[in-house]
Amino acid sequence: MRQIQFDRFGPPDVLRCAQAPVPQPQPGEVRIQVHAVGVNRADVAQRQGTYPAPPQASTVLGLEVSGVVDAVGEGVVSPMPGAPVCALTPGGGYAEQVCVPAAHCLPLPHGLNHVQAAALPEAAMTVWSNLFQAGRLSAGESVLVHGGSSGIGAFTIALARAFGHRVMATVGNEKKREAVERWGAEGINYTRVDFVERVLALTGNKGVDVVLDMVGGTYVARNLDCLAMDGRILQIAFQGGPEASIRLFDLMRKRAVLTGSLLRSRSDESKAQMAAELLSQVWPLFESGRLPAPVIDSVHTMDDVAHAHSRMESSQHIGKLILVWDRGLADGFPTD
Repeated sequence: MRQIQFDRFGPPDVLRCAQAPVPQPQPGEVRIQVHAVGVNRADVAQRQGTYPAPPQASTVLGLEVSGVVDAVGEGVVSPMPGAPVCALTPGGGYAEQVCVPAAHCLPLPHGLNHVQAAALPEAAMTVWSNLFQAGRLSAGESVLVHGGSSGIGAFTIALARAFGHRVMATVGNEKKREAVERWGAEGINYTRVDFVERVLALTGNKGVDVVLDMVGGTYVARNLDCLAMDGRILQIAFQGGPEASIRLFDLMRKRAVLTGSLLRSRSDESKAQMAAELLSQVWPLFESGRLPAPVIDSVHTMDDVAHAHSRMESSQHIGKLILVWDRGLADGFPTD
């Protein structure tokens, strides 16, 4: 089978297509014939050498795929061969075939195709586990998401809005602000206004209840400045730097909670539980029409994988970047 590999850390052009053995599913696993793959910041960081794969995980990039099950391991009763699925992978998604735990697979949501479904597993599990599990987002509460025009940001807006929550989203230019406002958020262009001042103005100085932050660095203290009493800050990445300084008295005064998480290092059992909750709590929202299809920035063939990575590094994308093996799957989607 074909697989995207790299033999040294570096820029996007280190990625190359090579031949690799077809993987065989182990007990409890299924093998997926991959149609589409979601591109994530973690892929870029791993290629650059700043985010190593966990022990026993594949060193091949690719954390989420959609495709069709073509083989199952011992003990698997569902999904069976022929089933269209999307799945979180432990790595290895940039390949024509990949093996994943059967419990990490989800059926394609109602009305979605493989390109759209490939945008879901990583974002859906990240947003669900943070906003609704760790963040305990409840009725009447508001959300601030940084990086609102990213794949994670777009899904945060969509899911929070589907459950009736007010959402504010920071972005880096007016085009992105207009995009997030089309999706139902109140856009804050941080290059033109101070996001703390804007959040406080929008909330009548109450502050926001939950912040989903992928920036880190100096944003952590500023998140605290615009947080409501009993608010929660959920750290999922640190594109602005891995170190932060905060005033502990402000954390205590607001009875705030600051928590962080990594999805890839969670146990198989934890990921299976998240998949089950998504199937029961989130997937029906697609069928009812309350949750729209994921926002796709552009679709790239695997021979254009370096360009897809370059686009993510540039932060020009609005929505999700997707890779496909079959050029025909890109029909109807932007191809940049």
